[in-house]
Amino acid sequence: MAEKSNNFSKFLVIWLGEFISSIGSGLTAFALGVYVFQTTGSAAAVSLTTLFAFLPTIMLNPVGGVLADRYDRRLMMICGDLFSAFGLVYMLICFQTGGLGTLQIYIGVTISAVFVALLEPAYKATITDLLTPEEFSKASSLMQLAASSKYLLSPVLGGLLLSITDVGTILIIDISTIITTVIIVAFIRKSLPAETKQKEKLQLLKDMKEGWDVVTGDRGVLAIVVLISVSTFYLGLLQTLISPMILSFSNSKALGMVETISATGMLLGSFIIGIRPLKRYASTMSTGFTLAGVFMAFLGTTINLILITAAGFLFFCTLPYINTSADVMVRCRIPNELQGRAWGLISILSQIGYILAYACAGILADNIFNPMLIEGGLLSGSTGRLIGVGPGRGIGFMLVISGVLVALLGFFMRSVKIIQGMEPAVNTRYSEHKQMPQKQSAKKGA
Repeated sequence: MAEKSNNFSKFLVIWLGEFISSIGSGLTAFALGVYVFQTTGSAAAVSLTTLFAFLPTIMLNPVGGVLADRYDRRLMMICGDLFSAFGLVYMLICFQTGGLGTLQIYIGVTISAVFVALLEPAYKATITDLLTPEEFSKASSLMQLAASSKYLLSPVLGGLLLSITDVGTILIIDISTIITTVIIVAFIRKSLPAETKQKEKLQLLKDMKEGWDVVTGDRGVLAIVVLISVSTFYLGLLQTLISPMILSFSNSKALGMVETISATGMLLGSFIIGIRPLKRYASTMSTGFTLAGVFMAFLGTTINLILITAAGFLFFCTLPYINTSADVMVRCRIPNELQGRAWGLISILSQIGYILAYACAGILADNIFNPMLIEGGLLSGSTGRLIGVGPGRGIGFMLVISGVLVALLGFFMRSVKIIQGMEPAVNTRYSEHKQMPQKQSAKKGA
């Protein structure tokens, strides 16, 4: 029991470091999004910034997963965080010299994203290193809480900072949070086990194939990954276009407040799961998707900031339930020694939807949907009567369509027997783990 508590304490130290880093990353993402939109007026430019910040990490996650299974996972986390600062330093230099354009931003966020690929699989695999299956749900909710800090704290801080300072200051703050995180993880690393190191020669393609076999060989895991990938396309549209939609009729300070208050929904959901862990994962995930779709659709129907914030809050409330359910059902099906490469592959497969959304969201908004809902536009006399016409209303219509499709996806999940059948496997894994200490005690007594 003491060892179990001690390991969870070590995990909390690592989590604290990533929480701090996430706040810094969120500040930079918010500031760059506002900066790009205000200097270009283009939703496409904003979505391209998001794409370049996301695509390298997703494409290289399988490689990072293989390395996380071969080498010290905490060292991988330190290297990933530290080297990701190179891209921030590059953008800071460009800004100070007056040369920070969209091209320089694309290059800077790409450099950072390449090294984040080393961090994420190692971070996820560390949970399985340190914790018991009974603690997976609580740890997953804490990880989501740390990740949500970029939506919870960073937007309001970013909005306030941009009203009194500039992008350069925010880049400096982000670099400082990375340094703090590296120091925290390095401090705790000596007391953490480094047990995943396989001694045979590194064979990248072979190891990646092993991860592929683990994921595709389990029909339940593969089904969850495919469904999540479909949903991330619509979630990616929301993530990319909410800023241009609000900035089209308001300012960056209001945007920061809306995003921060909305994201407290994720804080509430994560907190509830932390004190009352989930028991029915499959049904929770499908219900979460249905409700998330309803709230997303409502969010696109109005330009009233209070109603947008309320819909956003309820939308974010559902995310911890969706993510925790999927995380635990998948985690309990994968052997610990293959966790890194499996999560690396799952990252790229489950988030292909994000890549597609980031690539096309701005183009669809600027060239198709927004023109249809301006005065005299194709849908101004029909759909426009329901959700309004003017700047950003085409983006609102995109969110309505996306929300309806996400809600339908949630209903569809209830009929997928493969996913529903994973529930007993989770319970079995928990029961087996509870019996292990008794077996070990019996051996010691013998």
